[in-house]
Amino acid sequence: MSRVIGVIPARLGATRFPGKPLALIQGIEMIRWVIRGAKASKLLNEIVVATDDEKIGQAAKKENVRWMMTDSSLPSGTDRIYAATKNEAWDYVINIQGDEPLIKGSLIDSLVAPLLADPSLEMSTLSGPLLIEDVNNLNAVKVLINLKSDAIYFSRFPIPFSREPAQVSSLEQLQQTVGKHIGMYGYRSDFLKLFCETPPSQLEKLESLEQLRALELGARIRVVTTGEVSVGVDVPDDISRVERILAEKL
Repeated sequence: MSRVIGVIPARLGATRFPGKPLALIQGIEMIRWVIRGAKASKLLNEIVVATDDEKIGQAAKKENVRWMMTDSSLPSGTDRIYAATKNEAWDYVINIQGDEPLIKGSLIDSLVAPLLADPSLEMSTLSGPLLIEDVNNLNAVKVLINLKSDAIYFSRFPIPFSREPAQVSSLEQLQQTVGKHIGMYGYRSDFLKLFCETPPSQLEKLESLEQLRALELGARIRVVTTGEVSVGVDVPDDISRVERILAEKL
């Protein structure tokens, strides 16, 4: 039976929001909200927090999950999850973003399921509906998807380009081939090793999108389309937005 671990990378010194994993949401540290959401997964065998600070580890301990200290100089969350798992025997590693306090277990399971169903898949990721305001927004990453639901390309720019203005302006036509990428990933463990031991690729550096390294390595990335989008925390003002959503649910 395949063994699947969910890893929550959490770095204390985020540039835009220092101390973010410990920011309080309704009096509870954000990292604990993420852990609680991940615990609702039916397909994870274990959850671990990979951090560079003991205070984050102690917050994880309150939720009865394992935590591991990782080097603060690691360049990305992907490198952090690899550092936490490379000496353990896991078949699949799921990267659960540490700034998604409203994450649902069902969303995590939608990443795991295609990997379990097709052992030849190297990766999985998520895509949501592309909205009209996303088309020209460079912070909204677009993903082109083929007929087998695998990623063709990711870009910050409007893709695909059309010479016909009517086609470019038709959101319905765009949505047939492109979605808004949601930055969560599942990895087959041997591919995660290859990915993290390969230097950043030229495309990756040009677009500032690490998933392009995987495509240049020849990986198949299964894109799961979902309407079940989580709400991330990038800056302090996002905390009040999350608290409003929680209050509405109650």
